[in-house]
Amino acid sequence: MRPILCLAASLFGSALFLAPGAGWALEDRVVVMTSYPDDLVQRFEQAFERANPGTDLQIVWKPARDAAVELSKPDQGGIDVYWTPSLGSFPRMRDAGAFRPLAVDRAVLPGAVDGQFVSDRQGFFEAFEVAGYGFILNPANLAKHGVPQPSTWRDLAATRWGGRLALPIAGQVGFSGALYDVLLQAEGWEAGWALLAEAAADATLIGGGGQVSESVIDGHADVALTVDFFARSAIANGHPVTLVYPPRTAFLPAQVAITKSAPHPDAARAFVDFALSAPGQTLLFHPDIRRYPVRPDVYAQAPAGTVNPFQRAGAEAYAYDMEKGLGRHGLIAELFDALIVRDHDRLKTLWGAIHAAETALAAKPDPERAARLARARALAGFVPVGGADVDRIAAVFYQRRANTNPDERAVFQKEWETCVAAAHAEALDLARQALPTP
Repeated sequence: MRPILCLAASLFGSALFLAPGAGWALEDRVVVMTSYPDDLVQRFEQAFERANPGTDLQIVWKPARDAAVELSKPDQGGIDVYWTPSLGSFPRMRDAGAFRPLAVDRAVLPGAVDGQFVSDRQGFFEAFEVAGYGFILNPANLAKHGVPQPSTWRDLAATRWGGRLALPIAGQVGFSGALYDVLLQAEGWEAGWALLAEAAADATLIGGGGQVSESVIDGHADVALTVDFFARSAIANGHPVTLVYPPRTAFLPAQVAITKSAPHPDAARAFVDFALSAPGQTLLFHPDIRRYPVRPDVYAQAPAGTVNPFQRAGAEAYAYDMEKGLGRHGLIAELFDALIVRDHDRLKTLWGAIHAAETALAAKPDPERAARLARARALAGFVPVGGADVDRIAAVFYQRRANTNPDERAVFQKEWETCVAAAHAEALDLARQALPTP
């Protein structure tokens, strides 16, 4: 049996995950399933094995879409720990009974960032690191084009971009469902969709996650909406870009859990404890990783210029509801297609007419025409799912569940197409009527 002293040393700076007085020997292996890249996995593997000599960390690499299949096998495929950046996987697997309960010290690991829960309130999985959502921008190009730097979500609609704003297409870019839900919860459902429609009319739509940030890095766009690790990587590699977090944004987690059938439970506990310990969390600052830890106490060791999500300058109180958002990603993707993607040219024409009328009326005010223009704006920002119906209809589109009725989805899609086309046609007519006569 390994001496207790050796085990205690491996837990220095931990979140006190293991039970007090634990003195058992760890098993000779722990099997961890993840989709993390090699640069991150190898550093944690080496550090864990140094801290726990005699215990081999074995990695099973699976993309998130295959993880549930693996854990549904007999004895959960021999997996001890599930450790990955996949927001939706953990609640679904928790609800299917895939995990053991955890116990952490909330004085060390608060499980929340700015009042937003990032760990499971039921205690079956724990946040390991977080990523934020905001803008990657090129200050020099913005200055060249005479465009102010955006700092809030509303700035996206207040600026004329001329196609130099890059927006990810919801449903085609993995992080976009969470990004747009963060915006929609921050601004309100109807107001958020109106903001998105106006911004998108003057934007370039992009269907690849890395390509969104690349469009700013290569100079094709001045600003893009992104998840922060793309921007942080670009900055670290010397590109002249900047990362901006709106005052109301969210930092969403990657998580870790122990499987219910873990064949090496003690080693599994040791791995999770190490991942959440001060030494483990500090590894996230490494130049090859650049992620945000979930332990506030390790930010004293952060490299210069690192944003601390727990003490972010300019942040506004905003308790983003992550689990509510997870249920809406499918609906957001469908509505983004219906409102923005399917007839992007029509949207450009509509908002171009509204902006032209606003410019003309600013020079030559007319109350009657201004009323028509206000009605045109309301119709142009129309979303065919009202706030009170969001969660009910979201269930129809949630993860394309096998038990949902594809005919029901098709009915919604057809109704939306008709309603949106009618609203946009009326809005365009009103915007043109609002133009002052020569």
